[in-house]
Amino acid sequence: MKMISVAAGTAALLLSVCAAGCAKKARVYTEVPQHNPGIFLPKSASARSDFIRGVDVSTVIAEEESGVIYRDYNGEPQDIFKTLRQNGVNYIRVRVWNNPWTEDGHSFGGGHNDVDTAVQIAARAAKYNLPLLVDFHYSDFWADPNKQKAPRAWKDMDIDQKQKALHDFTKESLKKILSSGAAVGMVQIGNETTTGMAGEKNWMKVCKLMNAGASAVREISKDIKVVVHFTNPEKAGEYEHIADILAHNKVDYDVFGTSDYPYWHLGTKSLAALLDKIADKTGKQVMVCEFSAPYTYADGDDNGNSISEDSYFYGEKKYSVSVQGQADVIYDYINDLSALGPKCLGVFWWEPAWIPVPGANRKERQALWEKHGSGWASSYAAAYDPDDAGKYYGGSAWDNQALFGFDGKPLASLAAWGLAGKGAKTDVRPDFAQGIEIRARLGEPVVLPKEVAVTNNDGSAATVPVVWNDKSDDGVPIAELTLHGPRDWKVHGVAGASSSVTDSGVPVLARVAAIELNYVENPSFDEKDMSMWNVEDLDHDINELMVVDKADDAKTGTKAFHWWSEKDIHFRISQTVKGLKPGVYKASMQIHGGDNGPRDAQTIFLFAKSGGEEWKTYAFTDGWRNFFNPVIPNIVVGNDGICEIGADVTGLPGSWGSLDDFVLTPQK
Repeated sequence: MKMISVAAGTAALLLSVCAAGCAKKARVYTEVPQHNPGIFLPKSASARSDFIRGVDVSTVIAEEESGVIYRDYNGEPQDIFKTLRQNGVNYIRVRVWNNPWTEDGHSFGGGHNDVDTAVQIAARAAKYNLPLLVDFHYSDFWADPNKQKAPRAWKDMDIDQKQKALHDFTKESLKKILSSGAAVGMVQIGNETTTGMAGEKNWMKVCKLMNAGASAVREISKDIKVVVHFTNPEKAGEYEHIADILAHNKVDYDVFGTSDYPYWHLGTKSLAALLDKIADKTGKQVMVCEFSAPYTYADGDDNGNSISEDSYFYGEKKYSVSVQGQADVIYDYINDLSALGPKCLGVFWWEPAWIPVPGANRKERQALWEKHGSGWASSYAAAYDPDDAGKYYGGSAWDNQALFGFDGKPLASLAAWGLAGKGAKTDVRPDFAQGIEIRARLGEPVVLPKEVAVTNNDGSAATVPVVWNDKSDDGVPIAELTLHGPRDWKVHGVAGASSSVTDSGVPVLARVAAIELNYVENPSFDEKDMSMWNVEDLDHDINELMVVDKADDAKTGTKAFHWWSEKDIHFRISQTVKGLKPGVYKASMQIHGGDNGPRDAQTIFLFAKSGGEEWKTYAFTDGWRNFFNPVIPNIVVGNDGICEIGADVTGLPGSWGSLDDFVLTPQK
């Protein structure tokens, strides 16, 4: 195994930053504004002065063209690159698409990041001595594990032709970017290329393309680092496998990069251990090319957010959804990855400046997204990506993960880039309240708690009073929530508010489930005792068939009955309910999952048996947390008072899913 010396790693970093055109006369800027930013941060013992503290601001030109004004902490307009530099950011990442335009000049959106846009960003960054990581997607629009589509101009090329086209595009683009006076320290040859690149999925062909890109970079400068970039580090053994493929195909690169979003992927402790292993295995340096975290659940542009109150409600949060939470995330990535020494170059926050464009409503903002390409996609993207961007075009789903507020002012979390090695203190106050779940029977009153648990901004826990709204988010009075049949409601409140002008409390959400009378025992698998359930593995070799304590997999509570297998799947889970009054009942359950083929080919059933009769109905899986709620009505229970309820699941190899919330209730 190759090891990287401290001296060699540091020298290489400095060369990569300055070799390609640093400004002739260095400017000096004050890092971190001279006021208390209002956050807590420990003083990191491992934070290195040579550690890259970077951000990807690829949409900034389109944002400004749409009328967005970035400001300083006092609310005065200021060049965003100056603000970033003042707060400790020391590197800029910019993506490059080949041709994100229609033939008549309409932007696909997403910042219209062609080479000319990259040149503008490069020139702005150079004014403040911010070196550049150039991120080539080798696509006309977004490239990620779900999309690695070749540029239109390369569509009909064979691999040899595509290699030459990629080489030439990389070389000519770099020449243009360097002509702006930018210091290009690193070049990414592909973006999140875990599943392919530029329309190729075969690894031998992908590696040929990577080498074509690397060759172009080397011809420009031997001191510019070549970065490969992958994602899904949480998949055990994936990166080791990729590293072996790169080595076998003799791919020329310097840095093994990863995306790591703490709410989807590993988080810093596990990631540091993985990257340490990859650095030792490959002899290359490692880096986090993308990470971020939300500071609010608010949606600033009526476009919905990737991380929303609905999608992120369940499960314990390692980080508060707050400005302090963002600062904690930045600190952990700097602290834990700096500890790897020169093996790890640094980290980049993805799109901290992608905030809402001006407009009183979605219609007004839509006009700007379409004209300037400042949304994630415009309708014109249908020319290249008709099945996704062409249907679901719109604004930013990232505005609540920015490091600037909706008003363009920097958040206090931005200062964490410069404060991570110094520390910061402020007054202790409630910072984040975890949402709560409440179940109430139909017709019964809903009782909301008078106090809730919160996390303070210094990381301590507290219990504080809460004031609830008198109506649900739908405008229904709390007293009437159980009078409208079985359904879920949202009720918001404010926790920890006081009379202090500076302490207005934090928002808290209660999800109220109005539920029917249910004769199924342990219907949501939240109780430890599972003796009432009969589980049959009819294939006798299912890898995972068990209750898992993972709130993201559960419809309610934190537990659900989970399955997954690398082979064919067939199992039954059932419960025999006794002591029922004779009458008519209905049964239901909740199910979600995936990788089991189209709906019309799946064979999953909810069933009920009573008095020698059987009733059943189809159930389906078509996505994570896309819960389906099959219902069987008109189940007749006779004088013996016995009814069996359950699910019969047949699945393809690799299919997975969860069952939750079985219900057997009298039918009225």
